[in-house]
Amino acid sequence: MKNEQRPIGIFDSGIGGLTVANAIRKVLPHESFIYFGDTAHLPYGDKSPESIRGYALRITRFLLERRCKAIVIACNTASAHAYKEVVRLCGSEVPVINVIDPVARHTAERFDHGQVGVIGTKGTIQSRVYVQRIERLNPRLKVISNATPLLAPMIEEGFFNNQISRTIIRNYLERPNFKKIRAIILGCTHYPLIAREIREITGVDVDIIDSARVVAGEVKTVLSARHLLNPSASAPSYRFYVSDKTAAFEKSTRIFFREQIKLEKSRIWERG
Repeated sequence: MKNEQRPIGIFDSGIGGLTVANAIRKVLPHESFIYFGDTAHLPYGDKSPESIRGYALRITRFLLERRCKAIVIACNTASAHAYKEVVRLCGSEVPVINVIDPVARHTAERFDHGQVGVIGTKGTIQSRVYVQRIERLNPRLKVISNATPLLAPMIEEGFFNNQISRTIIRNYLERPNFKKIRAIILGCTHYPLIAREIREITGVDVDIIDSARVVAGEVKTVLSARHLLNPSASAPSYRFYVSDKTAAFEKSTRIFFREQIKLEKSRIWERG
């Protein structure tokens, strides 16, 4: 298989990263990919940085064994704690794209001053990675962070676009420190699914930065620069692996990928 025809490797702590996979599919319709959801260890948001790095490196090896031409860390928490280690493992031949740096650059360039809000898991927010990277790129911007730990499990259970979800989202977004924000970054790959509800609460004056779309654009840019875009118009292939498979996960994939997909269980942790 030629280099450009090899698949893109994408991984997340669970199935939320399927929003990124779906965005990549739309932007790069000729590209194949292999997705790995570490459902045995979710959520990463309450795991130690050391554990997260260990999970990320093992999954990356799994994807490299399948000759993936690029690795996309479709998880904010893993991006915050394991990106450098994954880059070292992949070396110079296989590019690594995380979900934080492209969004930080996009935000720093889009807004010249003011306040920008970020919502995400406890792990992502406690790392202060968005604050540090955006404010370093643009010192005139102030980044306000709020952990929103109930949102990801709420979405996975199918509770969105209803009164329950609106109440929870409103409680988070109406905190006093978010009153003057110009934009809100969806700092978890689950959150694009509640973008409409967030818009209803924040109003049109607050921009919503969808990390899945931004990352998909970054993947296209990186592959193009490396001459790794697949020129073939043949039908792409998609494979979806999880480390723990349940009927609930199988059902939930339609929420994130917009269509039913087949999950394959990988015994990655049993191999050591």
